[in-house]
Amino acid sequence: MNFKVIMGAVLLLCLWISVGAQSSSKHSFVIENNLFLKDGVPFRIIGGDLHYFRVHPLLWEDRLLRAKALGLNAIQTYVPWNLHEPRPGLLNFNGSADLLSFLKLAQELDFLVILRIGPYICAEWDLGGLPAWLLELKPSVRLRSSDASYLSQVDNWWKELLPKIAPELFSAGGSVIMVQIENEYGSFGIDKLYLQFLQKQVRSHLGNDIIIYTTDGAVEENLSYGSLSDDGVFAAIDFPTGWDPAAAFALQKRFNSPGMSPPFSAEFYTGWLTHWGERLAQTDAKSTAVALDDILRLNASVVLYMVHGGTNFGFWSGANTGAGPSDFQPDITSYDYDAPIGEAGDVTGNKYQEIRKVLSKYVGRELPDPPPLPQRTAYGEVTMTKMGSLFDVLDVIGNPPGGVKLEWPVPMEHLRQASGFILYRACLPSSVRPGSKISVVEVYDRAQVFVVSASKNRMFLGTLERWSSNSIMLPTAAAVADFRLDILVENMGRVNYGRYMGENKGISEAVFLDDDPILGWTIHTIGLESVSELGPASFTTTGIANSNLEITKIKPTIELLSDSDPLSGPFFYEGTLNVTQPSDTFMSFNGWNKGVAFVNGFNLGRFWPSAGPQCTLYVPSPLLRRGENKLIILELEDSRPVQTVEFKDRVDFTCGSY
Repeated sequence: MNFKVIMGAVLLLCLWISVGAQSSSKHSFVIENNLFLKDGVPFRIIGGDLHYFRVHPLLWEDRLLRAKALGLNAIQTYVPWNLHEPRPGLLNFNGSADLLSFLKLAQELDFLVILRIGPYICAEWDLGGLPAWLLELKPSVRLRSSDASYLSQVDNWWKELLPKIAPELFSAGGSVIMVQIENEYGSFGIDKLYLQFLQKQVRSHLGNDIIIYTTDGAVEENLSYGSLSDDGVFAAIDFPTGWDPAAAFALQKRFNSPGMSPPFSAEFYTGWLTHWGERLAQTDAKSTAVALDDILRLNASVVLYMVHGGTNFGFWSGANTGAGPSDFQPDITSYDYDAPIGEAGDVTGNKYQEIRKVLSKYVGRELPDPPPLPQRTAYGEVTMTKMGSLFDVLDVIGNPPGGVKLEWPVPMEHLRQASGFILYRACLPSSVRPGSKISVVEVYDRAQVFVVSASKNRMFLGTLERWSSNSIMLPTAAAVADFRLDILVENMGRVNYGRYMGENKGISEAVFLDDDPILGWTIHTIGLESVSELGPASFTTTGIANSNLEITKIKPTIELLSDSDPLSGPFFYEGTLNVTQPSDTFMSFNGWNKGVAFVNGFNLGRFWPSAGPQCTLYVPSPLLRRGENKLIILELEDSRPVQTVEFKDRVDFTCGSY
């Protein structure tokens, strides 16, 4: 064979081998010499928390592009177990739970992804991301521990989750560079066996090419309890704005192996959360930007918590508690967080611009402009017509129809209910007398108490709240022997952080008439997973008629407990929003009291303008359609026959009397 031909063949073979070797080589993201290395090159993480489950999927790209224009190169997100497995073995990876599509989209937009897989995530999310059905296993299960019954459930869940994540790792050609186990565990417990179990499970499913990390507050005790450096787990930290970052990173270094501690603030707080009854949490833009610059000047990596907060749609908002069970702080529906990118995508505030100025000094590239703000429309007022009482449609919205008959009241979890409302109904015993006291030992979280006469007239007695009262008096001048007792309890969000995390919802102990327990209950669970089946035909005319008779028939014969008229109970309202071109809008509840709102069957979340500060609920444009859009509102307290809601083109956080 000709020499030139032979040499040409050899060169082609070498080229083929070289190309093949390059195409089969893996990407790497590792820690060496106290640096993050991306494919062997030092890399600084400038990231932000953006939770896919708090944003409508059709708006993911818009929010991610705004984060890119801010200067970020990485997105950090939690994975809420309860969203993905609402019942044991029932998995959900669709819609807002489509984690894999979110990961792929982030990669297409040139983001790296940091996953916080829990199983506990906190996040101001219901039960910190743990599914409520775990509480059905109590008292045998101890959450966030090495308890075998708990670990077996975590193991079952991660056997489903982690194999889905494996192809999305950076080393496999995906976007995921780091995986966090648990969340701020050092603030909760000292069970190293639990953390080691989590670490081993991640390694067994995801291999050795992924950085596993923990995050704890930059306090020696927290890091001592929550870190696992001896097991090859990187210890990241968080600390409040105003702390000395150099001191915090020095402490972090003590809890990592030599050479394995790149300074990394996994949560730099751009704002803060807000509870019902508080002013909207806001932080100064300039001081926030200065604090961020102080971190970056140390050549540290950082993640903004939050870069974009989003919304706690449905019943997913969590709650916090203080020193006592009555110190209950439920979170508002909005998760705006005073982040640089607002709940509805706003980037016009000073915070976005101030942070962008700081980041532009460190990213080494010209930043793109953010996308134009999505169109917003003030659609104006819509008349809402009373459909009927919640009590009239228990067989439609309750589960099971007819309720469950038990001798004693039990909490939601004993009836496999996660969220929403639960109704406890019992006949008052023969020992009842005018002026008797109804006492609920434990109510979680807010109960409306009614008595119903033999002639089916219902009277509202008052509200029991876990944070203020647990007893109420029967009318002092009425024949009460034939009264039925109705107690409607609202779950206002499971505690996601605090001493009372893992408590049951509803009524967990006895209800007393004076000193004797009331026995013989019919219990209706009202999850409100869907209201699409509700319509005028669902309601009986007697319910509406009786509701209008309650005040006129009962009021003259009793001594009222206050100067106000008794409420007739929770009512459903319906209305129609006509839309020519769907766009973002804000549903205002000024003039309403408390309840839940649905648009085209989608649960927007709770409203409570009388407590404040949130007056409006955000309605993303993908929830609307051209033409008629069905609105349903459950108003818990106000019984006026006709009401209106207004759709505005801006958010309103000015409600409340604080």
